[in-house]
Amino acid sequence: MTFTGSDISVGTLFGFVIVLTLVEMYFSYAHDKKLYTKRDTWTNIYLMLCAVAINLATKFATFFLLDYCYQFKLFQVENVGLYWIVLILTQDFLYWFLHTVGHYVRFFWAMHVTHHSSEHFNLTTGFRSTVFEPLYRVFFYLPLAFMGFTAMDILFAYLITQIYGNLVHTQTVQKFPAWFEYIFVTPSHHRVHHACNVRYLDKNMGMVLILWDRWFGTFQEELPEDEIKYGLTAQPEDTGAFNIIFHEFIALNNDIKRAPSFKDKLKYIFNPPGWSHDGSTKIAKIMQQELIETEKESKTIGNSVKVFTN
Repeated sequence: MTFTGSDISVGTLFGFVIVLTLVEMYFSYAHDKKLYTKRDTWTNIYLMLCAVAINLATKFATFFLLDYCYQFKLFQVENVGLYWIVLILTQDFLYWFLHTVGHYVRFFWAMHVTHHSSEHFNLTTGFRSTVFEPLYRVFFYLPLAFMGFTAMDILFAYLITQIYGNLVHTQTVQKFPAWFEYIFVTPSHHRVHHACNVRYLDKNMGMVLILWDRWFGTFQEELPEDEIKYGLTAQPEDTGAFNIIFHEFIALNNDIKRAPSFKDKLKYIFNPPGWSHDGSTKIAKIMQQELIETEKESKTIGNSVKVFTN
């Protein structure tokens, strides 16, 4: 068996992630930070192995589809340096779009929810994969093949950005310099992404660049006055292996059954999580708007009391 330069590069970087994870785990236990629990860590590893299995099962089909579409490329970037810059930037934007769909369309959220189901946040949380994402991820990356990027290069670029995405799952690093925080996804940004606080829901979707979120209105800074709580707004009581993967599909199916019309059934599938035909639950945007209004009212009352007392 021979290994290519790409194999060695990815293997080295993945090994680096494992070493950092072990180091963070050691310091968490040594300093009683309680960043890790055995059950949560083993669940993260289990979900990663499930995703790896599906990745391997669909690897040939993914490569074939990307390679087939490459035959119909619309143009070709000839300069090698520019080729990789355009590929990584475009791939990162398409991931932002894929990730956003995973939060704003409930059918896709039913698959992505596994990644957010942990009430802990550490480097192994990055291993808590969206198990079924390999089944549909390739369709979001097809534009890259039509842009003249080879299947092998697309997959390599994805692996590189994925490794970066794993590294930001940490509470050990607080903040980077302001210029870095403005351009790139950082642990601070991704802590917000994994929070279940109303203010932080569906924010910071980027993998490498946070610029997409700043430009398209999904950015939220981590605020010291709104301490992060990790996990889901409604945690599943059963944290067994099967339920962690399928609990949102079960909930979605129950909501579809109780929908009074076919149109409402479709809305449960394609509308954002939290939508309900009777208003019994709310989507994140509505809850965030209500939070803003409540804070404005509180501020107004506070200012009035201050003026009165003075």
